[in-house]
Amino acid sequence: METDVARVLAMAMSAAVLSGCGAAGAALQEFGIEGMGVVSTPHAEVRGSVSPDGQRIVWGSTDRAGGAGGWDLWQATLRDGRWQNPRPLPVNSPGNDFDPAFSADGRWLYFFSNRAGGFGGDDLYRAAVLADGGFGEVENLGAGVNGKGDEWAPSAAGTRLLFASDSFGGAGRHDLFVARWDGKAFVDPQPVPGINTAADEFDAAWLGDGRAIVFARSDDVARAPVRLMLAQCDGSAYAEAQPLALSFNAADGSTLGPVLDLSKPTELLVSGSAKAPKAGKTDIYRMRAPAVTGKDGCL
Repeated sequence: METDVARVLAMAMSAAVLSGCGAAGAALQEFGIEGMGVVSTPHAEVRGSVSPDGQRIVWGSTDRAGGAGGWDLWQATLRDGRWQNPRPLPVNSPGNDFDPAFSADGRWLYFFSNRAGGFGGDDLYRAAVLADGGFGEVENLGAGVNGKGDEWAPSAAGTRLLFASDSFGGAGRHDLFVARWDGKAFVDPQPVPGINTAADEFDAAWLGDGRAIVFARSDDVARAPVRLMLAQCDGSAYAEAQPLALSFNAADGSTLGPVLDLSKPTELLVSGSAKAPKAGKTDIYRMRAPAVTGKDGCL
């Protein structure tokens, strides 16, 4: 029986392989690899974000040749239903540029960087998304959300910014925070209720307008495995976080970088390493977003 179940699961995975998106998404079962050979390659690819119009995807790569530094942001565009023409972004610096995410309205690309001129180690930045497909000047998000430590994985929706930091106190190592837009800058970061522990919490994405959240947790992100967790809002805090239901999201692996596809909000992009399909060190995968059963009140 176990052999039969494994065979069925393997067939489902094979059926779900996505060499791009578009029509191929109709075959999505448990998960599928994103952009085989274009987005997911023999290199390490992390945190893919699709623009609201579905016409481009941006992601971070740690070792792909052709970028400006060690960790760079890359982009591919949709042509004939597939991701094509991968290229590094002009916003890259000689330092590390990583964790990209389009804002919910598509006007901005957010990311972190340790480029010169910041407030600490890794700072949060953004660049305007231009009508011609390019990007504007890079802007540091300021002292309201950038401290002396490291800030990671910014995600903006409306007047709120969700991010991870070890600069603003909290429960332990990296914690999740939400800042608000005051008309000029994001300020007053507050801990995400119910999530933070003595471990590292980072790489978060809201589901259902904040009624649920998916995030990464690790005892020590520099050395230990990373696992994606799902928590629903109980009306005041996110409660009873459980591992995200995904076959390769195991306790001994590393799965991270969840981002909702803004053009297909029922689908979630995550980063990890499945046994198959597999392209490289860390690939980007597409799965159906988990059900939201939580309440309002956590934002």
